Amino acid sequence: MSHPARSSASARSGSPTLTPQDLIRCKRDGERLTNDQMAEFVEGVTSGRFSEGQIAAMLMAMYLKGLSMEETCSLTHAMLHSGDVLDLSTVPGCKVDKHSTGGVGDKISLILAPWVAAAGVPVPMISGRGLGHTGGTLDKLEAIPGFRTDLSAERFRKQVESVGLAIIGQSERLAPADRILYALRDATATVENLSLICASILSKKLAEGIDALVLDVKFGRGAFMKEMPAARQLAQALVDISRGMGKPTSALLTAMEEPLGHTAGNGVEVAETVACLRGEGPADVMEVTRALALEMLRMAEIESDDAGRLALLEQVLGSGAALERFQRFVVAQGGDGSVADHPEKALPPARVCLEVRAPQSAGAGFVHGVDALAIGRAAVVLGAGRKRNGDAVDPAAGVSSIIKAGTPVRPGDLLCRLHASNEAAAEAARDLCLEGIVFSDVIPAKIPLIAERIG
Repeated sequence: MSHPARSSASARSGSPTLTPQDLIRCKRDGERLTNDQMAEFVEGVTSGRFSEGQIAAMLMAMYLKGLSMEETCSLTHAMLHSGDVLDLSTVPGCKVDKHSTGGVGDKISLILAPWVAAAGVPVPMISGRGLGHTGGTLDKLEAIPGFRTDLSAERFRKQVESVGLAIIGQSERLAPADRILYALRDATATVENLSLICASILSKKLAEGIDALVLDVKFGRGAFMKEMPAARQLAQALVDISRGMGKPTSALLTAMEEPLGHTAGNGVEVAETVACLRGEGPADVMEVTRALALEMLRMAEIESDDAGRLALLEQVLGSGAALERFQRFVVAQGGDGSVADHPEKALPPARVCLEVRAPQSAGAGFVHGVDALAIGRAAVVLGAGRKRNGDAVDPAAGVSSIIKAGTPVRPGDLLCRLHASNEAAAEAARDLCLEGIVFSDVIPAKIPLIAERIG
């Protein structure tokens, strides 16, 4: 099969007269795309000059041939600048955000952002919605009556300046190329490519106008990356690319074998967030949140050493300043501020509450493990998550009082509570929870929550 004689030469030159076929052929044949060529591809995606089939073909070529570090940085840069990049230069201080790769019971952002903001670090955060068994920060916040996640860019900037934090959803003008590419990656089985994952995450995060970034890359049964080596590879790539684009970045590898804390859902996680900001949260949630908060204070150069940073974090938490900042944040975004005082009254109640208790087969022993994936799936069945984009979620649905691995247990002891809109959903979720909670006659070995720091 013959090709046009000019295709490879013109592709390498970065000529603006390249056809989509030229660019696809260049990558298909294993050539490296230049900055100009990658920018041309992304422009073609957002302008409609590339057809859906041509975008899919390019994604498959990238998936099969791979992208170099330089190509990945070029793709990230082009996607970042495919729309608006927020300007927060008028906001004093080092603006730092945190991104998590997602898990079950991961309410860390809700606790971390006001805690760190109260310690003097502005936190501009653009978050997502839950899909599958992993919960979304926006869904949790929208369980608070009146809370809005659709702030304009100017209101977002002003709130970060006045309150110290804002959490919103991605607008149509922020990294629009990512929305198109993400949907086609899902449809073409090219989601798992490391470079495409990094470009998707970082193009959205860097569009926030941040000065530095902290990453929480999870591994385990309830995480996107099941094995730690794969999570480490993703974390290292994200750190390298973000730093290559001029943003100081670090990452923590954290375990997601069992749910974080005692809740998984929406409103139930907000209630646990309030407990954490009162200094009464579960040990595992507080450990991970504190470690990420320390990273953010390091990035912003708050205090001269880690001892001073940790002391400041404890002072901010113990004085009530972190909870007060959470309340100001909720009110600023239209939410019911009484959730910080009486979450049980402010949050919507579920119609059905079913207790799951240990069966006779549990004997007198210990909880050997609580499968995060099983609990996450149960939360979806209850109505707290989505099976596909666009599905509605029930703000009152979820799992609470989740027992932890290592807890002594006898038949009839409470394992968790299920919150649902109907009994059928609660019964179906009950079966999933019982399958995911394993018993043993010996205390299980404790799995370290924070496995590694990169950066």
